[in-house]
Amino acid sequence: MDLPYWIGRAVEGHGQWTSTFAPYARHPSLEVSDDRFSTVFENYEKLLHGNYPFFHPRYIGQMLKPPHEAAVVAYLSAMLINPNNHSSDGGPVTDRMEREVIDQLATMFGFDHHLGHLTSSGTMANLEALYVARCLHPDRGVAYSSASHYTHERMTRLLGMDSYAVPADRYGRMDLDALEDLLRTGKVGTVVFTLGTTGVGAIDPLAEAMALRERYDVRFHVDAAYGGFYSVLAGTHGLDPAPWAAVRDCDSVVVDPHKQGLQPYGCGSVIFADPAVAKFYVHDSPYTYFTPADLHLGEISLECSRAGAAAAALWFTFQLLPPTADGLGEVLAANRRAALRLAGLMADSDRLQLHQEPELDIVTYFPRLAGASLSGIDRECAAMLEAGMHDGADPVFLSLMRIEADTFADLHPAVRPDAKATRILRSVLMKPESETYVDELHQRLERLSASQWKEG
Repeated sequence: MDLPYWIGRAVEGHGQWTSTFAPYARHPSLEVSDDRFSTVFENYEKLLHGNYPFFHPRYIGQMLKPPHEAAVVAYLSAMLINPNNHSSDGGPVTDRMEREVIDQLATMFGFDHHLGHLTSSGTMANLEALYVARCLHPDRGVAYSSASHYTHERMTRLLGMDSYAVPADRYGRMDLDALEDLLRTGKVGTVVFTLGTTGVGAIDPLAEAMALRERYDVRFHVDAAYGGFYSVLAGTHGLDPAPWAAVRDCDSVVVDPHKQGLQPYGCGSVIFADPAVAKFYVHDSPYTYFTPADLHLGEISLECSRAGAAAAALWFTFQLLPPTADGLGEVLAANRRAALRLAGLMADSDRLQLHQEPELDIVTYFPRLAGASLSGIDRECAAMLEAGMHDGADPVFLSLMRIEADTFADLHPAVRPDAKATRILRSVLMKPESETYVDELHQRLERLSASQWKEG
């Protein structure tokens, strides 16, 4: 699509709409001359160009990529109006859009009746889920995998709740035997399962855990902030359908459209299976909630003002690429194929060694030539990261992940454990362009590994 053209159309359409209202004089305090604007803008542009090229398939570092052009155009056109989805009065159109996309997300996870809304982030979405957990079980704590996102430990501390980190297995998945030992104590009211850890993309064994839910009278919350959209591919591309199917029987789920849903930051979401949890949010305002009779989105959210433009961008994107296998699933399928291809190339490589098979689109690995010790692997991986990022002629942008010695030894027992932990390389292939670039990417990583070994 022609992005400049559609941005121009968005601005033109906004001008046509505003011209239908009575004319008024713009206040002089808001006027800025083109000369002054040009000076500031030129400096601003130079500063922005100091970013890493998140758009390029050579960037496989953190979970970063540009939004789809459709989301950009929709966000811009709504942002010019600047609706606030805290109440129906603040965003009468984008309020309806938000409710529609939440219905689509709920359908994607198999929820029938539900209550949910968009948030500014996955952190806020998980905070809301844990807030409801505290309301329902005020004297019981929260359990989560030791490999889960750090937000759960932070948010339980913020809420004044007891929290328990359950050990993970060698692949970064929650250990269900350890979880059951904890549940027997009666101290836990809610268990958080992660579908797509931000470290290695691990999928917690949610389906196998379902038997524990009734046995110990606990709630299940699913943190699918990163991997949630992969539910549209469940049962294909080597993805076990069981954990995704189990989400429909859980109490709440979080998914971030700004990760795999092609949206700009920040756009998260939280969905509850039981609409009755709205009672924990309901509050009054002397000047806000008057129309309509239904609950306003602000009455089922801990946040107050929220960007209606975020709802508009997601709604518009879903009109073009819905959260289905033949919509957004085509994008995710390319990510998955790229990860499997890169993992396969590394498995056959003399220079790079795969750490573990990817479950989604995150590949972890380290150089074989780093020596059979944790300290050697740590040193060479850090050197590859630095060399790749700062090679102006042939760059590649990676990231590192720390692995404890015991966990690493379970997968690679031949490596000498001369340190408490090591850092390995981690590549996030969350851009579909990676699929057609993966062979060139692998060759670059091989050259980078070889050059670091020679220099060492």
